[in-house]
Amino acid sequence: MAVTKSEELLPYLEQLGVVPLVTLHSLEEAVPLANALEEGGVPVAEVTFRSPFCIDGMKKIAAEVPGVTLVAGTVHTLDQAKASIDAGAKGLVTPAFTEEIVDWALENNVPILPGTAVPSDVDKAYQRGMRYVKFFPAEAYGGVKTLKALNGPFAEMKFLPTGGVSLKNAAEYIGLKNVFAIGGSFPVPSAAQKVGDWAAVAQACKDARAIVEPIIASKNA
Repeated sequence: MAVTKSEELLPYLEQLGVVPLVTLHSLEEAVPLANALEEGGVPVAEVTFRSPFCIDGMKKIAAEVPGVTLVAGTVHTLDQAKASIDAGAKGLVTPAFTEEIVDWALENNVPILPGTAVPSDVDKAYQRGMRYVKFFPAEAYGGVKTLKALNGPFAEMKFLPTGGVSLKNAAEYIGLKNVFAIGGSFPVPSAAQKVGDWAAVAQACKDARAIVEPIIASKNA
């Protein structure tokens, strides 16, 4: 069931525990890729601006695969942010803490996960009343060790680590009490996407959910 209200997005992502990063190589693959995510039990797509097909791809998914919740990723400008929402995205993810985009999103009740990497980034979010942020690039900035350290001064903050997160370290990340979900391209293997092997994408999503689901359940017990 796709998210319909802005206040539902972050709890929904926390429930799923996995946010697939999607970079479209063509407009034609948007719908079958989205169908594969839904079939794999991860009906959400962070469609990134790393591709020129981002906006049109989101429009196509929104129209033809309504069960998949769209989030715009790698959002660098305010124009991109606004265009994403118009295209059907329910929230935004930025690679850095871009104050102009963050403040616009907060003023307009648009869920946003700004990129943070160091305490000063996290504090900018905290001072604005935000409690959910992205941690990027996770592995390059110390990964699990850094997230554990951030939990001390920022115990109320919850993170979406991306960048170097994979099936191999997924359990370690999602097991942290200050991690609400993990993100990355691992639910959409590049080799499978390249040849249109959507069954393999669906299976990768199932594999990811199989790892995170019991850990999330134990954290919420």
